[in-house]
Amino acid sequence: MAVMEIRPQPFFGNKNRAFWNLQSAGWAGVLALRAISGIANGQALSFLLPIIISTIVGYSISLLLSVVYQNLIHKKPIITWVTTIISLFIATAIFAFIDAWVFIIQNPSIEAGFATLFIGYVFVDLTLLGAWSALYYAINFFLRVEEQNDQLLRLETQATRAQLAMLRYQLNPHFLFNTLNSISTLVLLKQTEPANAMLSRLSSFLRHTLVNEVHSRVTLAQEVETLHLYLDIEKMRFEERLRPSFDIDPAVRNALLPSLLLQPLVENAIKYAVTPMEEGADISVSARLKNGKVRIKVSDTGPGKNNMPGQSSGSTGVGLGNIQERLNQAYGEAHTFETKSSAGGGFSVTISLPFETRQQIEREAAQDSATIEQIRNEAIFGEHASDKNQGNLVTNPAAVLSHQKDLNS
Repeated sequence: MAVMEIRPQPFFGNKNRAFWNLQSAGWAGVLALRAISGIANGQALSFLLPIIISTIVGYSISLLLSVVYQNLIHKKPIITWVTTIISLFIATAIFAFIDAWVFIIQNPSIEAGFATLFIGYVFVDLTLLGAWSALYYAINFFLRVEEQNDQLLRLETQATRAQLAMLRYQLNPHFLFNTLNSISTLVLLKQTEPANAMLSRLSSFLRHTLVNEVHSRVTLAQEVETLHLYLDIEKMRFEERLRPSFDIDPAVRNALLPSLLLQPLVENAIKYAVTPMEEGADISVSARLKNGKVRIKVSDTGPGKNNMPGQSSGSTGVGLGNIQERLNQAYGEAHTFETKSSAGGGFSVTISLPFETRQQIEREAAQDSATIEQIRNEAIFGEHASDKNQGNLVTNPAAVLSHQKDLNS
């Protein structure tokens, strides 16, 4: 029986639902706090009615404020804060007026006048709506910062992918031109079978390279398979002059690396080692796991870098520099790129990359997402708890009036 994987959705993944949850929970907490405070002070249960009405009024007024704040949050700061303060005082006055009116209806024999009750309720209601407004702006500004950070990360990722795509499209296409020329020559000589075979291998190579996106990474085994397709084409041109060999450690076959990373190195070896020498050259590709890193070496038995004929005139200057730039974009300082040319001949390129597999990256990405979500929730609910503590200072209106009478006496 298949088990459905249930992934927890972030609290603010649905902003509308999160708002209503916080709105309902916050005002329910205010109602419970004021009710418990009144019961603790020994008041009769009849005091609950004005508190319930006050909570409903506060809930409704805060909904109206949310509509106002939603339109203000994208305005200039001076407009946002001035209008917010004006709206807050107007909402507080309406809230206090209704609370005082309900309290007088509930307690017609009270000695305090309407103005005294109104002023007392202003302190309570201003604290409530002020805390609510602060929490509203805090959460929304936090979410805006998170969205901007996410957008910045997406833009950086897109820029990196575009640069990697540009670098890959710069790969030296000489082998393609040479292959097409060879196919054209075979067709002119009416050697249809070799021409068809070369064309078929070229199609397989191009199809294989176009399957992967330009910014994607492939396993070393897939990269070696691409090299075999490429070398099959070149062997039809150079025959016995091209002698490739592979020595790949099975432990690194699933290691990830940028696609088409090794093909330019082999092409470079063919261009400068096989082409200028009548006897051709040996090209070897090896890969080993060393100190937690994948060490890849591409070497040839050609004349060496210092003895490459026509290097300055025939090179496009894209090969090795292109690979270095792609590695910098993909790994930063976590890689090494070394070239070595022997005095007696031979040239080698050694690349050291972090050992990463697809399963390892997916597991680390899931862990990072969970950690980021935990930090985000702690930050948000930390602010919520702080504002809630401010709400704990709110008591019932009777206590406020009693305190005012003590001060007057």
